[in-house]
Amino acid sequence: METPGRRERKKAATRQALADAALNLFLERGYDQVSIRDIAEAADVSTTTLFKHFSGKEALVFDEAQDREANLIAAVRQRRDGQTVVEALREYVLATWLPITEHPQYPEFTALVTGTPALQEYGERLWTRHAAALSAAIAEDAGVDADDIACRALARFVLDIPALTRGRPDPRTDVEKIFDLLERGWR
Repeated sequence: METPGRRERKKAATRQALADAALNLFLERGYDQVSIRDIAEAADVSTTTLFKHFSGKEALVFDEAQDREANLIAAVRQRRDGQTVVEALREYVLATWLPITEHPQYPEFTALVTGTPALQEYGERLWTRHAAALSAAIAEDAGVDADDIACRALARFVLDIPALTRGRPDPRTDVEKIFDLLERGWR
């Protein structure tokens, strides 16, 4: 893998500084009491620079992993021999969602998101916007039509896991319970 150049490193550092400044201000004052200008000033950049890195205020709160959709599809298509789609997606969610829930600021972050309807809605949209692509990958793997309802439902259930488990006392157990339900059905 190639080491990022100076320009890419500087862009990444600016992006991180903006996200950190935003989160600190949101946690300190509350989401609705912080303006885009406040965030830009705290990160020592212009609002124009802020908008080069983030689409809006909500985007500053969430890590919008550019490769999330590709990684979800890869979890389905590049799974180990003998591993089911559901097992592969369980592994992916445990590897990507649980580290977020273990971050020291996660309880404060959860309170911010659950206490701000615009953030709650935005966070859910971030994950569920990948439903069509994930559903298509599952359908392709199963050899069924791309609009197969079972594939669409599985994709949505998997993508709703972060919203369903956010702020719960034991996210790992909750994720495992959801995947047990997806693997074995309701009992």
